[in-house]
Amino acid sequence: MSALMTSRRRRRTPEENQARNARALKMLVSAQGMPEHARRRTQQRVVLEYLDVADAVARRYRSSAQDSRDLRQVAYLGLTKAVQRFEPTLGGDIVSFAVPTISGEIKRYLRDSSWVVRPPRQLQELSVQLRTEVPRIAQSLGRDPSPEEIADALHLPVERVAEAMQCTQGRRPLSLDTPQRLDGGDGTALGETLRAGHDDFARAELSVAVERACAALTPRERKIVYLRFVREYTQSEIARECGVTQMQISRLLTKIMTTLRSRLSPELLAA
Repeated sequence: MSALMTSRRRRRTPEENQARNARALKMLVSAQGMPEHARRRTQQRVVLEYLDVADAVARRYRSSAQDSRDLRQVAYLGLTKAVQRFEPTLGGDIVSFAVPTISGEIKRYLRDSSWVVRPPRQLQELSVQLRTEVPRIAQSLGRDPSPEEIADALHLPVERVAEAMQCTQGRRPLSLDTPQRLDGGDGTALGETLRAGHDDFARAELSVAVERACAALTPRERKIVYLRFVREYTQSEIARECGVTQMQISRLLTKIMTTLRSRLSPELLAA
């Protein structure tokens, strides 16, 4: 395993790459006449030969240490798919065939699986594109580019680029312990700044409990509850809506309230 890791880190010469491609082609051609399980094992050997290629592609899209291992795993999946789809009898370079497949797999992962707050798909795709394009533009300028310079290089509206750059903040949420820097100094933790004007936890718990209790009611009874306590209809108005007498609505409301109370805990009723 250590020898394998060393070979993956060292940059191969063009001659070594050509020799590796010839070996891989030979293995894949021979695998075509093998049983399914033997063919899969041979393809896996080829995948191991090209893990360095998948690592290199994954590094292009890496933005933080936290997601580097996930990106490598996705890249390895893309490499595996490329090897399985490659037609060895036609010859060609395996790397040239595999790299677009690996990149596509990573882009799909970044677009579909790594957003905490999911923006529109076009912004997701542009955000992924910026991951590779911004470093390239920065290298040509010798400094970090402005949104205007990025937009000019990509031939896009600057508002679109700025929106895509801003939406990347939804990929990973800030920790509530993140210090807020105000006026150049260290501020309080983010969580300390998120204060509600009043405590609604008890009200939220009661709302959930009442909603569950209403599941025991019939559709007609739920309609009466809605009209009485949400729409605030009088008993006479509910009676007209339901086509019954006010006395019947009064009796139904008494029955409904008894049912709901039986399904709520004393603590919630006291609230």
